[in-house]
Amino acid sequence: MNKKVQFIDWGLVDYQQGWTMQEDIFAKSLAIKHDNRVNDTQTPTPNYLIFTEHPHVYTLGKSGKPENLLLDEIGLAEKQATYYKINRGGDITYHGPGQIVGYPILDLDNFFTDIHLYLRTLEEAIILTLADYGIAAGRYPGYTGVWLDPDNDKARKICAMGVRASRWVTMHGFAFNVNTDLGYFRNIVPCGIDDKDVTSMERELGYKPDMEKVKEILKDHIATLFKMELA
Repeated sequence: MNKKVQFIDWGLVDYQQGWTMQEDIFAKSLAIKHDNRVNDTQTPTPNYLIFTEHPHVYTLGKSGKPENLLLDEIGLAEKQATYYKINRGGDITYHGPGQIVGYPILDLDNFFTDIHLYLRTLEEAIILTLADYGIAAGRYPGYTGVWLDPDNDKARKICAMGVRASRWVTMHGFAFNVNTDLGYFRNIVPCGIDDKDVTSMERELGYKPDMEKVKEILKDHIATLFKMELA
């Protein structure tokens, strides 16, 4: 039986606002799990798949190095970008218009309790979406995310990932470059990797794919792989 998951598309949302909304949903799920444990009850936890886009923003994960942001406050202002240190894994990345940012807030007790499998499954959904557009993608050994030509010196990243999990409830997620302005990546050392390029679907295809169509394809692959029933 497929697990019911509520799908929400927030559209373009300020990063801080999106982070706050994520934290609120995340905290409510944790509270339900705590009450179930303390009171020996079985109240079901909700599950969400959220898509959004953010205005130009750089985010630094818990294991990241601040020096991987190559802009000072003046430079950030000139780029009309903001900067946040946040509580996900991973190093620094960029979010901006034309990028599908996915925030699955799932209780993995409802699916499978394996963070590595969780990440690999999200990667697989991106890989399958790219394949639908004729773009061959895969994984780069030792790194999370989705890559093109990962087995040679042309390796370039098209989707970054960074998650947080507590009591098997997840938040944060992935950033998938569709029609993203790749120039913004020149202001950071993306994910702390200084010798690999970053790419987008637009760059690889030579045209701007329709964002809504990409979202629909990606959403369907995620639902299939996780055995979700999206509402």
